[in-house]
Amino acid sequence: MPTILKHNGWRVVIYPNDHRPPHVHVVGINEHARFELLCDLGTVKLMSNIGLTYAQVQVLVAYLSKHVQKLCIEWGRIHDHG
Repeated sequence: MPTILKHNGWRVVIYPNDHRPPHVHVVGINEHARFELLCDLGTVKLMSNIGLTYAQVQVLVAYLSKHVQKLCIEWGRIHDHG
């Protein structure tokens, strides 16, 4: 599970054998969320959330959206689509 980014104690990871749609997992000590990568729109969308507050999700949406191009490139590289 390659860690692509780190932010405020969270790791942003992409699992090599994961399924579509393109997405990342954000993993903390007691938190886990999945965000779909909306590469053509330049943003992300929450898919699931365990343990994160609404405010934390909003922080992560902003952070991941800022880095969505890199995340989309990494998703493609890891899954042999780019």
